[in-house]
Amino acid sequence: MKDSFFRSMIWLHTWVGLLVCWILLVVFFAGSMSYFRHEISLWTKPELHLGTFQHYQANKLGKQLAAGQTFLNEQTDNARDWRIYLPTERRPYLSYGWQNQPQAGQRRGEYHELIVKADSKEMIGEVRESKGGNFFYRLHFDLHYIPAQFARWIVGFCTMFMLVALISGMVIHKRIFKDFFSFRPNKGNRSWLDAHNISSVMALPYHLMITYTGLITLMFMYMPWAVVTNYDGDNRTFRAELNPSRVQTKPSGQDAKLISVASLLPQVKRYWGDAPIKRVVISAPHDSNSRISFYRNNGQLVTDKRTQMVFSGVTGELISMSPVEESATHATYDTLMSLHTARFAGYFLRGFFFICGLMGCAMIATGALLWAVKIRQKQQKQISKGKTASLGLRLVEGLNLTFIAGLPLATSVFFYANRILPLELSGRAQWEADCFFITLGLVGLLACFTRSLSSWRLVLGLGGLGLIFLPLLNALTSPSNIIDNIVSGQWTLVGFDLLSCFLGLGLLLTVKKLNTSNKPKSAAINKNKATGSQRQNLVAENPLTAKVRGDAQ
Repeated sequence: MKDSFFRSMIWLHTWVGLLVCWILLVVFFAGSMSYFRHEISLWTKPELHLGTFQHYQANKLGKQLAAGQTFLNEQTDNARDWRIYLPTERRPYLSYGWQNQPQAGQRRGEYHELIVKADSKEMIGEVRESKGGNFFYRLHFDLHYIPAQFARWIVGFCTMFMLVALISGMVIHKRIFKDFFSFRPNKGNRSWLDAHNISSVMALPYHLMITYTGLITLMFMYMPWAVVTNYDGDNRTFRAELNPSRVQTKPSGQDAKLISVASLLPQVKRYWGDAPIKRVVISAPHDSNSRISFYRNNGQLVTDKRTQMVFSGVTGELISMSPVEESATHATYDTLMSLHTARFAGYFLRGFFFICGLMGCAMIATGALLWAVKIRQKQQKQISKGKTASLGLRLVEGLNLTFIAGLPLATSVFFYANRILPLELSGRAQWEADCFFITLGLVGLLACFTRSLSSWRLVLGLGGLGLIFLPLLNALTSPSNIIDNIVSGQWTLVGFDLLSCFLGLGLLLTVKKLNTSNKPKSAAINKNKATGSQRQNLVAENPLTAKVRGDAQ
């Protein structure tokens, strides 16, 4: 411990933030992208960009369900279940899907899905294999290439460090409201500290909410003692009691006639009124234990639970439905889960959450850069004598370049891989993810040899150009372009293209700022008539920290 509580909090805030900041940066970045994972998935499937978008229409619901049941009955054989997905805001098309019975050695059977065109006269079955937005969604809590259970423990550990860093940060920022309005550009480490403070304070409620609720989402894994004590560690029984409507009934093996799915709509409307239906799942069709499950589209409701009604597929009898009222504990847990996932949020609120998430990335990035600034300043005398910077400083500067500058570039490469990789390539979806991490690896390799200003400019510039040209890539590899999408009102695709241009432009402006950052430094050198060795040392410094010495002189 330090000589005072305040200094102890500064030490705690610095080290709990620094030790896990790069994993947290990946988690925040991927989590921010996850707010639009359905829109990203739609962009990565250009086969759906023409003639498939449609809105939910209650007056056509009966016909759509009847047509779907007829099609699935004629086209599928020995399916484990049938699924009819109705249009929603995030998935604006109608589709029919089915899952085959698992073969020997398989946990789940092969899944098939056909998308119905808006005119209902044609179906699209050949859609490219892609991870889409689910890549970023899984990345932000499962990481990649490592077992999911282990990855979630790592993310939970880092999230707890994040929570400690936020709380200690509030303690040490005595002038939190004054710092909110203070930004002094071109002041070396003072500027980085101001940027860190502003990005922290502006979205502080969001940072606290997303960090705490992130721990809540996996609380039963991190704190399993209640389940262990009351259920002898039987998680399956616990979850069955927690969500009884999710319990699956095994097929009996006896054939039975399946009733019309559309005939159940009056019963559904009796309980749910005019609430839209998200999907219908028919389990074990043509079996005496067949079940027909209706899932409600909760839309703007602040809830993360599945609201469903389960009927017998033979008699049409209502078997179970989600409870209207629930315990205060369950309601609190559900509310916290929904705040983290934002499944209830519309475009504008998700956009706000996305901006807050990017500010979280800025908070983490500026904190890591600020540490590098201060340590290099302390080691300046040692460096000026011809010695190299410490291993810790070089490691931090290399990781900063890899993740801060590399993540936008890797993301743009992911989208280019989605359109450029051959459609028949085996494991194509995984190759998209591999391209993402290969790009990060290449930037990390570059950082092993150089972390100069030109390296930052190169990586950030490539990322910015890659994002700016995504609309052009879409126009060349899709049946529609941004103008067509504006005319046809396909605002999901328009928004993706515009947002990529906006983010790319931001990166190019950053590159422009880095291009001019050397001018004040050169002026300081000339003014103070620095010696040849001093000039050499200044040039050798990290470009984002070199100005500190120029200001000091």
